[in-house]
Amino acid sequence: MASFFSRLFGRSSSDTAPEAASGSTEAYGDCLIRATPMKEGSQYRLSGVIEKEVGGQKLSRSFIRADMFSSTDEASSAALRKAHQIIDENGPSLFSDGAAARQV
Repeated sequence: MASFFSRLFGRSSSDTAPEAASGSTEAYGDCLIRATPMKEGSQYRLSGVIEKEVGGQKLSRSFIRADMFSSTDEASSAALRKAHQIIDENGPSLFSDGAAARQV
């Protein structure tokens, strides 16, 4: 049961965050999207970061989803699609709070 909660909250058995694999980067609108698949066992969890420069300050919004993939390419591709969806659904309100970094 403890390992379930460890995986759920992003901790491996050694109490460190799962290793993030290098993924794709792409510009979408006025944002920069970085896919950051997280290796968990033999699979990769969908995660990424959306960045935007507002008033000379770089703001970022990170996201992690439950989706798992067998390769970094699949996870990166899905992360880019998910980031597009997050940007399209939230629009300007995604960065309207002015926080330097937060999860969405």
